[in-house]
Amino acid sequence: MFRSSDTNSPQRWPEAEFTLSSFLAFQRLTADRRSFPHRFGVVGAAEGKSSIAAASSLVILAFMMVLILISSASAQKKDSCIECHSQMEGQLGDAVHLMKDDIHRSRGLSCVDCHGGDGSLDDPAGAMNPKRGFVGAPKPKDIPAFCGRCHSDVEFMKKFNPAQRVDQEREYATSVHGKLLKSGDQNVATCSSCHSHHGVRAVSDPLSTVYALNVAETCSKCHGSADYMKPYKIPSDQFEKYKSSVHARALYDRQDISAPTCNDCHGNHGAAPPGLASVANVCGQCHVRQSELFASSPHKAVFDTMRVGECIQCHSNHGIASPSDEMIGVGDKSVCTSCHVEGDNGFSAAGRMRSLVDQLSSKVDSAFEILNRAERAGMEVSRPRFEMSEARDSLTHARVLIHAFNTDEVEKVALPGLEIAEKGHRAGEAALGEWSFRRKGLGVSLFFILFMALLIYLKIRQIEARQRQVTS
Repeated sequence: MFRSSDTNSPQRWPEAEFTLSSFLAFQRLTADRRSFPHRFGVVGAAEGKSSIAAASSLVILAFMMVLILISSASAQKKDSCIECHSQMEGQLGDAVHLMKDDIHRSRGLSCVDCHGGDGSLDDPAGAMNPKRGFVGAPKPKDIPAFCGRCHSDVEFMKKFNPAQRVDQEREYATSVHGKLLKSGDQNVATCSSCHSHHGVRAVSDPLSTVYALNVAETCSKCHGSADYMKPYKIPSDQFEKYKSSVHARALYDRQDISAPTCNDCHGNHGAAPPGLASVANVCGQCHVRQSELFASSPHKAVFDTMRVGECIQCHSNHGIASPSDEMIGVGDKSVCTSCHVEGDNGFSAAGRMRSLVDQLSSKVDSAFEILNRAERAGMEVSRPRFEMSEARDSLTHARVLIHAFNTDEVEKVALPGLEIAEKGHRAGEAALGEWSFRRKGLGVSLFFILFMALLIYLKIRQIEARQRQVTS
């Protein structure tokens, strides 16, 4: 029943293939109803007997198709793998339950497509006969090639997803995991370590072990174990550091699945630690402008000579904190002072850049504060508020330009921003001044109106008194 002679190809259902091809032939045959008579040699209404014969042939063909479909369905219903393992306990029985949500099962693949054998036989010895292609559970060293039988087969994968990559197995061979596996290390991660074996879900499935929100936890199953990592002499605190990072807050707190996790920096199938020469390129995939500025900065050549990791020297790697203005300058929390000391050019440049950023930040905050007060007072300040957005952009740009480590470049952006912020502040003061003037004017007007009302009242009382005297 199964084509087990080719061990590099997944097993197929011949009945299903025949059913499909027959159905397609029938569909082509009946696609154009007007062509029925011509297909069966009928030309015109006069040839009634030929039409009857054609109709009879069509009925017979339809009947045969029904029989084929019933036969195929009956054949596919028989699966001794499921029948037997569903009665087992532990890992052998769990496989049946896990496969209910497996992406391979949803695509029509069954146990024998991976493990071989003959699922139509009740006899375990026959169903799991190696002569019928049965391979059972593969050893760790064989798993990449085991999965690669399908996932490296271009023609086979096109049937399910024409855009699906088919180079994962080759890429895995270039990874640290793949190289260690080739050297004989059976403890390294393979396909099933990350994707599981039974119950494999699509990458886009939120319950998948390799869904963006779950990747770091999946990696930590190995990399978070001190005992497991001890033979490799690498730290095991990456996951704990990552959870406190700005990237993790974006991923977990804001559910932003575009935020970087392990595979965004290290790769997935070709996973490897970024080398010193590639750190900036890795970070630059997202932080493009900062990477370009650093590449043209005086620090680039110095860092290369010192063989120092570019971005991680100031920002760290797994525990990257949200950047703040305190990181620049010459203060206690500045990263600049880890290399520069008082008296050198870098120290002075760091202090100047921090001063410009602080001035602009303070002025922008002050301008927005006074404009907000004016707006709450009912004054029209929409135009200066709109113009202040340019000052805020200048502040953001100035902070990014720090990566160029050039005070002149920072000044080109910060000084115009200061002018805009100052203009906005003056607009806010003017609006509040007008508001104050209006309040004073309103007070004077109210006083005058009340004074006039009082005079009128007194005049009326005077007139009423005179009228009473005349009448008396």
